[in-house]
Amino acid sequence: MEDSFLIKGGKPLKGAITLSGAKNVALKVIIAALLLDQEITLKNIPRINDVHELLHLIRSLGAKAEFSEKHTVIMDGRTLKINKVDLLHAAKIRVSFMLFAPLLHKFSECYVPNPGGCRIGARPIDRIVEGMKKLGVLLNYDSDTGYYHAKMNTKPSGSYRFPKETHTGTELLIMLSVFGKDKILLDNTALEPEIDELIRFLNLAGAKIQKKDNKIYITPVNKLQLTDSFEIISDRNEAITFAVLAIATKGEITISSLNPDNIQVFIKKIKEIGAGVDILGKNLVRFSYISPLHSSQIYTSPHPGFMTDWQPNWAVLMTQAQGKSIIHERVFENRFSYVEELRKLGADIDFVKIPVRNPAEYFFFNFDPNKKYNQAIRIKGPQELHGGALNIADLRAGATLAIAALVAEGESVVNGASILERGYENFVEKVTSLGGDIKKI
Repeated sequence: MEDSFLIKGGKPLKGAITLSGAKNVALKVIIAALLLDQEITLKNIPRINDVHELLHLIRSLGAKAEFSEKHTVIMDGRTLKINKVDLLHAAKIRVSFMLFAPLLHKFSECYVPNPGGCRIGARPIDRIVEGMKKLGVLLNYDSDTGYYHAKMNTKPSGSYRFPKETHTGTELLIMLSVFGKDKILLDNTALEPEIDELIRFLNLAGAKIQKKDNKIYITPVNKLQLTDSFEIISDRNEAITFAVLAIATKGEITISSLNPDNIQVFIKKIKEIGAGVDILGKNLVRFSYISPLHSSQIYTSPHPGFMTDWQPNWAVLMTQAQGKSIIHERVFENRFSYVEELRKLGADIDFVKIPVRNPAEYFFFNFDPNKKYNQAIRIKGPQELHGGALNIADLRAGATLAIAALVAEGESVVNGASILERGYENFVEKVTSLGGDIKKI
């Protein structure tokens, strides 16, 4: 099976791309579509591995979930007939945990295993479980089988305040609450634009969801029905990857279908390091290398902060900047799998300790005072990277290693291409269109 990239780097990448549909919207809206008792047409759905895995998983439960055209998916949850999610398929994709919502709505009881996905830290499932229980879901975990057994004897009700922001938790509790018994309040919710898109989809279908700052109010309805197809927004994480790729290779890229409002903190940082950003029109942005880049300090946090998904890409960019840069990861405790791989290409990166007064509050993961963490790195630049053999450990790290290989002089082999393809559509084709030398082997 072809699962590696052969990359010859060292030249500027220039051109234009159109972004694919947002992975983190597509997956959630596909699941939310199962709440409707009708056939639904979803548009701008990316053909990526995670989407294919989810559609296959949903079909195994009896529902209709399939591509009808290149980027159009047809969904119909009326034929759901199985309330136990297959362990093998669920282990491949983290979003499987959100199937609690449609399965409880349909059957009032279901079995869902611990989720899969990238191993970038012990993600806070406990916050989601606690929230489900607060809304009235009876939930038990069987450590022998790896399954959660959930029952809903009455419609959801009550309120829940997340102790810390959680993207997945916010979306799951929204979906659980639309058919509630009375008005439900979710407090200290995540603020990502992808959550706004899920709310937009549900409200178009008749839900009554209001968002005010980090509070979400859900007034119950009895039925959801959509009168037209639904088209999702483009992927801002893909935009960041290609913007960094162009600047790091001393090139230039024009990205269409990009709403600059959704990446304001990234645009601010790009300007601070001396690279070019030009808003050319509605959803049209150009990123370019202008002059030697400046070093920077990055502290990740949920939206509207600098996203954790962006920092691996940023690390490569900082290998080309003058001076010492710092990246402090606050969201996940295992997000630096790429560091050792970048060192293979000649990157000068060290782990450093940054004193934190109250780590339990400062970090967004569940901080354990008895555990040792490596949460910050220092990058010295500029470095002339050379080719090497690299191994992808997680999705965003995969894009990082591909960028590094395209920056580096000489030839590189990047193993684990399928991990990158979980979230990037036509990656080889898009890089090639910019003048990059990449092929799958």
